[in-house]
Amino acid sequence: MIELPVVAAVTDKPRKPDWLRVKLPVGKEYAQVRSLVDTHKLHTICESGNCPNMGECWGAGTATFMILGNICTRSCSFCAVATGRPLAVDTDEPNRIANSVKLMNVKHCVITSVDRDDLKDGGSIIWAETLQAIRRESPQTTLETLIPDFKGQWDNLYRVLEERPEVMSHNVETVRRLTKQVRIQAKYDRSLEALKRISEFGLRTKTGIMLGLGETEEDVLEAMDDLVANGVHILTLGQYLQPTKNHHPVIDWIHPDQFAKYKEIGLAKGLRYVESGPLVRSSYHAEKHLFDF
Repeated sequence: MIELPVVAAVTDKPRKPDWLRVKLPVGKEYAQVRSLVDTHKLHTICESGNCPNMGECWGAGTATFMILGNICTRSCSFCAVATGRPLAVDTDEPNRIANSVKLMNVKHCVITSVDRDDLKDGGSIIWAETLQAIRRESPQTTLETLIPDFKGQWDNLYRVLEERPEVMSHNVETVRRLTKQVRIQAKYDRSLEALKRISEFGLRTKTGIMLGLGETEEDVLEAMDDLVANGVHILTLGQYLQPTKNHHPVIDWIHPDQFAKYKEIGLAKGLRYVESGPLVRSSYHAEKHLFDF
């Protein structure tokens, strides 16, 4: 569920293909936001994850913030976020995030978090308070939440749902067959259940899948069918990049033509919006996912 960092892969496989090369972020809007981030020591997952789309998203007024600390209670094999015992919850965090959103003049704000399986509420109270604080300080800002599965404790999920963000996202990350390898403490069907509950609550429902982990086309099409059956509206597909040599290796470099094919198939299967490309990440073009449904 964490925004996938983009760093050099340490692997015996050939160098990354040309279509994964990234231009340095430029532009007046990017420079203004970068100046605010540096001056006020604001924390965005865009910057800390070295996202390749940072310049484009910041230029469009979109930014992603990570709450509930930077230590995760889970140890997914794809993710570079530290695993261990998290620090105590910062009860002032909602106000600080809201002030950052206001200061940066964020038009569309994406909030994500580490998994906090150590907390009875799964972090859902801070989640709800953060959304409330942003709405209070920046009522014009639209919101997207990239949430954990809350271990299937659905009261915690509904605490966030009741704040009615414009988009509610939970990433399945990979196909059913690879879930046990890639998301060790997660369950594919539990993620589908979370997505189904979000959709039935009447919210725009979104998820993301990384490709290149060893999945087949058949696996991806099966996942699309599962997502459509559980009410998902928006799907993001992007190339997995290995954060360190200790993480899951890149098995395949997926060609842009294959990503384009997956987009066509996903739309034909009933998904309302598909972002599909090597550099696509969960929040890429997030502001475009506010369509009527």
